[in-house]
Amino acid sequence: MTETMETRTGARIEALDLDALAAALDRDGWAVLPRLLTDAECDDVAALYAGEAGFRSRVVMARHGFGRGEYRYFSYPLPPLVAMLRERLYPRLAPIANRWHERMGVGVRFPADHADFLARCHEAGQRRPTPLLLQYGPGDYNCLHQDLYGEHVFPLQAAVLLSAPEGDFCGGEFVLTEQRPRMQSRAAVVPLAKGDAVVFAVNARPVRGSRGDYRVAMRHGVSEIRSGRRHTLGVIFHDAT
Repeated sequence: MTETMETRTGARIEALDLDALAAALDRDGWAVLPRLLTDAECDDVAALYAGEAGFRSRVVMARHGFGRGEYRYFSYPLPPLVAMLRERLYPRLAPIANRWHERMGVGVRFPADHADFLARCHEAGQRRPTPLLLQYGPGDYNCLHQDLYGEHVFPLQAAVLLSAPEGDFCGGEFVLTEQRPRMQSRAAVVPLAKGDAVVFAVNARPVRGSRGDYRVAMRHGVSEIRSGRRHTLGVIFHDAT
């Protein structure tokens, strides 16, 4: 990635409306960041999937009951664009994460800088990088799940759609479910265009009720791909054991 591309991508992160982002996350548990990446940036990241270098593992979902399709975890050092997204999104999300933990009565707080949070993960044995590329073809899907990976979990993560709906693929909607206490699950289908990112709750989030805040569990997945090929970049802020 050239310095100009890095500067421009960083400027888009700097320009995020943090009040709107926080309001959407508080209201729905997810928020869309439109056109976080350009088409060219999406294509460059998606093209990495075909190479052998730069990844620590490959997972075929059907072998583990995760769905159908596959994904690959990046190794350190991360590609520059992926590293920058992780480093620059984190400090904008950390205040929201801390406020959520306070509302849910969780004692853990997160430092302002991502490097400091990673140091905490690594000291606890969570040293494997978690950003990943996912690839789906016709008939593939991703079961509802949570990306936890260890004791230290940052409560928000991001996914960037690298392919064009109704162009590169059909179907394959990003789906979130929410389980509130003593209620049936509620599902949301998040509309995304190529280059859009969705920020969403990893595990639990607070919801304000008539008697104060309570905790709801969140899961996410991808519906079946009807045709074409879909690539996604997952940006998870904690590392894995």
